[in-house]
Amino acid sequence: MDLKLVYTNMLQTSPFCFSISQTHSKHKHGLSKSGHSTVEYQRWSWSSSINSIQAINKNRESGKKMMTMAVLDQEQKTAVNVEQINLDDTDNYASLLQGYTQTKALLRGQQVHTHLIKYEGKLGVFVWNNLVGMYNRCGDLKSARKVFDRMPQPVLVSWNLIIAACVKNGHNEEALELYERMRELGVKPNQYTFGSVLKACTILVALDRDLEIHKHIIEAGLELHVCVGTALIEFYAKCGRLEDAIILFTKMTERNVVTWNTMISIYDQNGQGEEALELFCNMRLAGLKPDRFTFATILTCCASLALPKHTKIVHANIIKTGAADIFVGSALVDAYAKSHNVEDARQVFDSLSDKNVVSWGAIITGYTQSGLEGEALKLFCKMKRSGIKPDQFIFTSMVSACASMVALKHGEAIHCLIIKTGFELDMFVGSALIDMYAKCKSTVNAQLVFDKSPIRNNVMWSAMITGYAHIGHGGEALKLFSQMQLTGPEPDQFTFSSLLRACISLATLENGKQIHAYIIKAGFESWLFVGTNLVDMYAKCGSLLDSQDVFYRMPERNAISWTAMIGGYAQHGHAKEALKLFEQMEWEGIKPNKVTFLCVLSACSNMGLVDEGLRYFDSMTQVHGILPKMEHYACMVDLLGRSGHLDAAKRFIIDMPFPPDASVWQSLLGACRIYGNIELGEWAAECILELNPQYPATYVLLSNIYAAAGRWDDVENVRQMMRDRGVVKVPGCSWIQVKDRVHTFFVRDKSHPRKREIYAKLEELIELIKGAGYVPDTEFVLHDVEEEQKENFLFSHSEKLAIAFGLISTSPGTSIRIVKNLRVCGDCHNAAKFISKIEQRELIVRDASRFHHFKDGLCSCADYW
Repeated sequence: MDLKLVYTNMLQTSPFCFSISQTHSKHKHGLSKSGHSTVEYQRWSWSSSINSIQAINKNRESGKKMMTMAVLDQEQKTAVNVEQINLDDTDNYASLLQGYTQTKALLRGQQVHTHLIKYEGKLGVFVWNNLVGMYNRCGDLKSARKVFDRMPQPVLVSWNLIIAACVKNGHNEEALELYERMRELGVKPNQYTFGSVLKACTILVALDRDLEIHKHIIEAGLELHVCVGTALIEFYAKCGRLEDAIILFTKMTERNVVTWNTMISIYDQNGQGEEALELFCNMRLAGLKPDRFTFATILTCCASLALPKHTKIVHANIIKTGAADIFVGSALVDAYAKSHNVEDARQVFDSLSDKNVVSWGAIITGYTQSGLEGEALKLFCKMKRSGIKPDQFIFTSMVSACASMVALKHGEAIHCLIIKTGFELDMFVGSALIDMYAKCKSTVNAQLVFDKSPIRNNVMWSAMITGYAHIGHGGEALKLFSQMQLTGPEPDQFTFSSLLRACISLATLENGKQIHAYIIKAGFESWLFVGTNLVDMYAKCGSLLDSQDVFYRMPERNAISWTAMIGGYAQHGHAKEALKLFEQMEWEGIKPNKVTFLCVLSACSNMGLVDEGLRYFDSMTQVHGILPKMEHYACMVDLLGRSGHLDAAKRFIIDMPFPPDASVWQSLLGACRIYGNIELGEWAAECILELNPQYPATYVLLSNIYAAAGRWDDVENVRQMMRDRGVVKVPGCSWIQVKDRVHTFFVRDKSHPRKREIYAKLEELIELIKGAGYVPDTEFVLHDVEEEQKENFLFSHSEKLAIAFGLISTSPGTSIRIVKNLRVCGDCHNAAKFISKIEQRELIVRDASRFHHFKDGLCSCADYW
């Protein structure tokens, strides 16, 4: 069989060659496009080609790449008659092919190849290699492989070319097969061969093959070669063998910038930013000049570690080495922004002469994450005016900004742009939209986005579940989880965290335990943030023992984990345990954050530990360098006020470094209600109403102060003010879960199917506890009615109805868990103590501020709440 003829026919039957044949036939006997006869045209073309070859060779020898490109560009405007080239001068063909390789002129290269087919027996390996290189450069791997397979005796360079081409085009299995065939034929690989095959192994994560190749590298004595060693380091890291990568890096006697960059990047990708920074310093000490990739990676480390000082040092190095460009500049903006230094981030951003979508995204995300959502919106509008089209990352940041601001109209406007630009179906954008609509209490729109999503992965399901949990629709979140189990993907750690938040919103311990069982089955219990959410869930669902159990079994604990446990102790009235755990946290070297101190101050406030609270408040700035926020001041006012130090609380507010908000004044007003200080209460209420005239609790507390003093005219004036301003009091509500169903009760509620049994049990309880010494405290009935009617009001409070239902619906001896949306009233608190002793039940009540554990006639709060 004539293989030359077969290969020629194969080429001629391709669409490209067919078109060439047609073109040649058109000009065979007629005129060329320029009007010359075909013979004149060929002679003129040959002369042009020879001149081009001579110019290309001259320019290549002198290194003038741009001039070579210009010559080829001029040459491509004419036809090429390669038949006139002297076959003995192979450099002419090689020059042409190299020129076409540089310009990716596939059509011209194929013309040369078509001519060379009939002379392939005479071609040198240099021309063959240039043909392979030309096809590879032009993206035609299939033709490159066909040329390689036709080579009579491929040399090492030929093998390296085709293996590298396969790796470049993603044909990694083919590259490894060629490597094996090469070795079988006795061709010894060099450093370039190993570099390519190691890259293929890295992409495929082919550990077994790499171990074999590693043996070949050692046999060739190339293990410590800079190119081979760098490729091996990258492979080991990809396979999770970080220690092997570090050992090899340490053993290498020669390391270039790529080697250092690879190792720095590996540390960064494995969450070892500090080690990456140390390696960067060693690189500088070794005298190597970092490039743009080095700086970009190190800036990523600075961003993840939130190290503003290190970012400034790296910034100085960038200026010194002159490595600043849009790539490095965008990374620098991101590093400053994530270090909460938006001023420097903005300065760098403004200095960039060429801003792209990455740099815009970095500064917009920086403002959003720093709580400056308004500035982020302004920058977004400016970016739109500059003509830069936002991508999915910018849209995600903007939607998140709208969610933080609870700005529904802005969010809807951004949503319109998302639809217009085609990013609505992106799962991250969709998740952000669901979160935004949920936080804006637009669950209908959140559900619409969820329903329209073609791919509902864990991110989408978690976002929707979190959305329902965020607005207090824990039941809907749990229903969605049931649907996810039937039709959706397997839940991941983020889904479970969202479900635990749903259980917290419902305060349903049984549901929380069921989710915990799912978590154990799925193998996520040891995950840090899942364990932290379990600690928080058990504490907020009333089971402090389970919360402690999870906390002390956690294999790893961070500041958030410690804070969750401290907060759990504080909520349950175990102030001493909370403070002891805080001291242990400091002893173990865990740095507390502002939320930790809020939990510590709350623990002091719940038990009236004034001296301890003042000491911890001062330590925030003096010891830990944390500036107290508004919520810390509100907690201190609550501590001072509820312990009877009303004048001290007043002075504390006056001495605040910034104007107090409604929460601070609300703490003072609540203390005034406890101690009946009308004058100070009126002042606090006036300040609150100036800030927020629609807050119902202010009117209720002021009305309670007047009612307790018997000033019924003032009570009526406050109620009339509420009616005039359209303010509606939040009704008291209590709920209890029995057998996977939540039962809700309001004051004087008679809507429950078992209402007769409930009221009958309640009457029985009242008689029993009265006989045990209970006296109804009618001071908590804030209506100007007869004493008997006041008692009837007290007996039908929602928490008493929930307790009565719990007693008739659960087995004797079991604990009863109740949730109240407001603070439990004093009379119900007193009655619950008597009921717990008579019924021999533990009553666990979670009200708006804390937990009350009633047992054997006592409460965990020691009657201080």
